[in-house]
Amino acid sequence: MITTLWLTVIVVAMDTSPADLRSRIAHLYRRAGFGARPDELDAAVAAGYQATVDRLCDLGAADPAADALPPPKVTPYTAAGPADQAARQTARRETVALSLWWLDRMVVAQVPLREKLALMWHSHFATSVQKVKDPGLMLAQNQALRTLGGGNFLALARGVVEGAAMLVYLDANQNRKASPNENLSRELMELFTLGIGNYTEGDVKEGARGLTGLMVNRQSLAVNVNKAQHDDGAKTYLGKTAAFAPDDIVATAATSPASATYVAAKVWGHFARPAGPGDPVVAELAAGFAKDPDIGRLVKAVFLHPEFVTPATRTGLVKQPIEYVAGALRAVGRRAGTDATLVAQLTALGQAPFQPPDVGGWPQNTYWLNTSFSLARLRFASALAGKADVSSLSSAAPADRPAAAARLLSVDGWGPSTAAALAGAAGDPRALLTLALVAPEYVLA
Repeated sequence: MITTLWLTVIVVAMDTSPADLRSRIAHLYRRAGFGARPDELDAAVAAGYQATVDRLCDLGAADPAADALPPPKVTPYTAAGPADQAARQTARRETVALSLWWLDRMVVAQVPLREKLALMWHSHFATSVQKVKDPGLMLAQNQALRTLGGGNFLALARGVVEGAAMLVYLDANQNRKASPNENLSRELMELFTLGIGNYTEGDVKEGARGLTGLMVNRQSLAVNVNKAQHDDGAKTYLGKTAAFAPDDIVATAATSPASATYVAAKVWGHFARPAGPGDPVVAELAAGFAKDPDIGRLVKAVFLHPEFVTPATRTGLVKQPIEYVAGALRAVGRRAGTDATLVAQLTALGQAPFQPPDVGGWPQNTYWLNTSFSLARLRFASALAGKADVSSLSSAAPADRPAAAARLLSVDGWGPSTAAALAGAAGDPRALLTLALVAPEYVLA
């Protein structure tokens, strides 16, 4: 049950028309997951918007379809060091296998929000296998994002920031008492919890002192605090003075008043539309999140906020490539399986799993609309349409096939330019599906 704390921001005024309800629920499925198949959408419309939000946001529910997919085996770091060429080749193969496994989880998920949150946090708490060089550490982080990503924000921050993948990525083993390394301290505040303007350079230095000694044993992969390398003196950090240990530093940043606004803006921006900390909706959400820092309830409040179903929000996001590919596979009933070309296609699209470009994660929206990525989408769409079951299109009369494609992809309808292009391809269901998959109406999230 959603707590009364959030009730002031979760009233959605519903149009009672069936077409509008279907449109809103299709929008909800795109944002809470990777789109709805026609049968899913039919069932959700029958259940209603509130019931669908309740079900999609039930992060404690079992997901037998996704959990039936065991992660691929990965080679322990101790068995293959990153300086060895054979080990690097193994790591590349294992990263491809991990990527396909996660993609399939997105495709089959019955609790798709769990995977959508893991994907959001993967960009927020960004690490890349290209530097970590250990698929096992990336898998462990991925599992942490999945299990912690819908719960208490402090637990998530501690689980990821103090996890082995992040510590390797941000050079924590170089953060020693005699010469503190500021990487983790700076990113903890700038990117993970507070945002620019809510801390000082002094906080960066004092935070680095507090994080000294937090290290990864690269043989056992255990994370612990090396007391000989930890500065146990008093530090003044974010307005407080104490002998902060690493856990204290993360907790002080993650529970700072500015953190609730920063995280609320990130969540609203990922699931609804971009907004800064001064946006009235963000302020509303942040007020509830400051008192109850539960990510799942924050996301549910987003989906039930009146602004979530406005035209500005419905057209406010562009699908990121992983969302786009997972949604397209889901719509046409395909699986990733062992098809390594999908990872190559995601790389061409600009977003391969486990490989964010830098610690800032992936950009949003117009970044994905350049010519190169548009051509890559067309190549992907053509390849997928060539393998897809198009019987729902070919069984329709040619004049009805554009509408059948809209139903298949859970799109409300096509604008004049798209409709004309699809009408011209109606005689070839695979060509029509290709065009539908790259149409602006589908590329929007």
